[in-house]
Amino acid sequence: MPKVMLRYSDSGKLLFYIAKKDQEEEIAKVEQDDDNAWGGAVELTDGSKYYIDPISPPPKFPTTLSFKKA
Repeated sequence: MPKVMLRYSDSGKLLFYIAKKDQEEEIAKVEQDDDNAWGGAVELTDGSKYYIDPISPPPKFPTTLSFKKA
């Protein structure tokens, strides 16, 4: 399970960064993203897919979380 840093870019897009791979991509889609919870299936702009159990209440960004490769 890679540790992933999530932060907002200057343009307001949520970025997904895996330090061990030096990979940074924008998040294209999150299964659950509302006031009650954040998470589930996460798709990046390069087509990669990851999963995290939904977190309630949603986390404050920037943060570091553990994701599973989907």
